[in-house]
Amino acid sequence: MRKRFNTTGLCYPDEHYMVNIDKRLDETKALVDRGEYFIINRARQYGKTTTLNLLAEVLKEEYAVFSISFEGMGEEEYASADMFCRNFYHLLNDEFLYHTVEGIPDAIRAECEKRSSAEASGLGISGLSEFISHINREAGKPVVLIVDEVDQAGSYEIFLTFLGMLRKKYLARRKQPTFHSVILAGVYDIKNMKLRIRSNKEHQYNSPWNIAADFMVDMSFSTADIADMLSEYEEDIHTGMDISRIAELIFNYTSGYPFLVSRLCKIMDEYLPGREGTPDLPAAWTKEGFLKAVRILLAESNTLFDDMVKKLKNFPELRSTIYSILFEGEHVPYNLYNEVINLGIMFGFIKKNTVDEGIMVSNRIFETQLYNLFLSEELLNSSIYKAASAEKELNKFVHNGRLDMEQILSRFVEAFSDIYSDADEKFVEENGRRFFLLYLKPIINGVGNFYVEARTRNRRRTDVIIDYRGQQIICELKIWHGEEYNKRGEKQLIDYLNSYHLTTGYMLSFNFNKKKKTGVHRIQIGEKLLIEAVV
Repeated sequence: MRKRFNTTGLCYPDEHYMVNIDKRLDETKALVDRGEYFIINRARQYGKTTTLNLLAEVLKEEYAVFSISFEGMGEEEYASADMFCRNFYHLLNDEFLYHTVEGIPDAIRAECEKRSSAEASGLGISGLSEFISHINREAGKPVVLIVDEVDQAGSYEIFLTFLGMLRKKYLARRKQPTFHSVILAGVYDIKNMKLRIRSNKEHQYNSPWNIAADFMVDMSFSTADIADMLSEYEEDIHTGMDISRIAELIFNYTSGYPFLVSRLCKIMDEYLPGREGTPDLPAAWTKEGFLKAVRILLAESNTLFDDMVKKLKNFPELRSTIYSILFEGEHVPYNLYNEVINLGIMFGFIKKNTVDEGIMVSNRIFETQLYNLFLSEELLNSSIYKAASAEKELNKFVHNGRLDMEQILSRFVEAFSDIYSDADEKFVEENGRRFFLLYLKPIINGVGNFYVEARTRNRRRTDVIIDYRGQQIICELKIWHGEEYNKRGEKQLIDYLNSYHLTTGYMLSFNFNKKKKTGVHRIQIGEKLLIEAVV
């Protein structure tokens, strides 16, 4: 049975096509070797559990490793210290039963089993502390504790008490035996767990885990990482793909987010072959096949996208911030002490924009999904969306399988003028580009997709990149700020066309000059044709 791309559960190198993470494991092991206590907090489906599983195997040669997870623990396990400790003993005992934990005497194993039984009582945190010292005193190897899914415990005071106990033992470890290294893994960092529990703002950052070393290991995938994985796949399957080109496309759309990388590869490998336009694997592993995979990914319901919707609902300020970045070109300075920004980065939705020191959406897939989400909330009540839908029914925008962007701009100018002719300047500045995307969406829905080039998105200018059946279109949306600024915009668009190897570009200008001439006109600049619509 050949290897597969995996997006559910643990990945195993002998069963799945994976990015080689040996360097990441070496960097993480170096922290363990130094006896550090640290937390691996990364976004959902970022490869944390797979990394921990492989790390445990690497560590077992030198350490006695307890690798446990709080996943599945319910409220009853946190109801009292006794319940929490009994479950902790149960998790340790499972490691003895189902995994190899070398160097632990049989007497300690027996005691752990006894304490994990339902009959055990009087267990408490102090008793657990003594047992931890006993394990580490008697073990034949240094002992490492790995706890995955600590988010499950993040709303319970008993977990913070447990962390406080580990911290106290860490600070006294020259006198009192304790774990050589402790690794906690989850989405939230411990500081934010404290914030979720406590209502007293004065103490919200008083974390019991302030002993933690920084975990600076980059767990995202680079273009080279993706190319190496595809090379292994190509050695087995022989599709004839251009490995470097496909790897670059995947990275450009995902920014190396592990789940998104694997999901796109899985779609191209398993779902595309046999569909219209992609009769076999070689056809799937092309640029056209990749763009189809992007459309399939964006249209599906998966745990990552479901979690994004839930998080935005639970954190309305984060939702508002992302909305203002996408639709209003708002520049939000990067500052991790800003709670909203910290949450967005922790969830993996936003990241630092190194160009302007602001924040930006983490990758094109997330950005397009967020646009689709926000726009979908307005569709039923949007006059401009209904206008485009009616036009689409008349087949006015697609000729011989190609998107007629000039016609789209022309019809948008007419529809916008009819519907919003009385709107004031502020209203148009804040909503004009959103209206265009609402107009565009039903036209390309199900066949094409779009994304916004982050480096050009601001209050004055936005470049929308449209992919439609392999056809790539660049349309600059801008607010009119005078003729000189318009000329600079034309030059910028030409430079952008050159980088995409295109000869025709499109511009949509929201012009508030009362003497403006609305409509669509063509501008020939050298070998480039610019088609500009003015509203």
